[in-house]
Amino acid sequence: MGRKLFGGVSQAVLAVWALLIIAPLIWTLLASFKSNGEIFGDALQLPGELRWDNWARAWERANVGRYLLNTVIVVFFGVAGTMLLSSMAAYVLARFRFPGNRLIYFLFVSGMAFPVFLALVPLFFVVDGLGLLNTHVGLVLVYIAYSLPFTIFFLTSFFRGLPDAVAEAAMIDGASYTRTFFQVMLPMAKPGMVSLTIFNVLGQWNQYLLPLVLLPGDKSNWVITQGIADISTIAGYEADWPALFAALSMTVLPVVVAYIVFQRHIQSGLTSGAVK
Repeated sequence: MGRKLFGGVSQAVLAVWALLIIAPLIWTLLASFKSNGEIFGDALQLPGELRWDNWARAWERANVGRYLLNTVIVVFFGVAGTMLLSSMAAYVLARFRFPGNRLIYFLFVSGMAFPVFLALVPLFFVVDGLGLLNTHVGLVLVYIAYSLPFTIFFLTSFFRGLPDAVAEAAMIDGASYTRTFFQVMLPMAKPGMVSLTIFNVLGQWNQYLLPLVLLPGDKSNWVITQGIADISTIAGYEADWPALFAALSMTVLPVVVAYIVFQRHIQSGLTSGAVK
């Protein structure tokens, strides 16, 4: 009875939590098709018609298309660099024993203890000194640096769980360390790689502080989080709230779709090993 009661309470709590998460997303999507009067009227009222012109204004006048393109470019290279460097570093830390191994590991892990805002000022001057301020290259490098600790921490544990026999067999067959890593061990770590890739995509897609500090200039270089903040300000002055909610929907939908598609990969990668 106790286990059934606990299970029922857990399911009820999860249902309430899901409602709290899903309801604002649905309301935002519906508001993107409403008029100003409908938005500030009954919150539960459905839109009178599908006003696609709200989405057109957000895409053209608010320049959402440009912001989305910039975000896709930055996140793609940021996540690609993060996963490549993290997987190589985690593999070495997990599979090889050498002086300073644990020290290097703990130095990487200690990076998770520092909030982003503590390093914003020195980070600004470092990137400016390198001549990369207000460039996507500078932002990508910073994204990679801040994503390394979290990714290395999880991948190191994942690589430790892979069987030694497979790597030893590859070495006996004449495979080099590089070939063994890329063609044998890395495919075996696919569940963990997929899970962490999605987490890094979500984290870098929603990042706001770093772009705000490192892309302070031309709006054509802004990413979507900066664009949404600017659209929110403009909407307040122009009373064009439907366009704001349309822009928000354009921002949220790609991430939600990606999570739904790769949901099983995330769960399997965090709860199971890759033993073959």
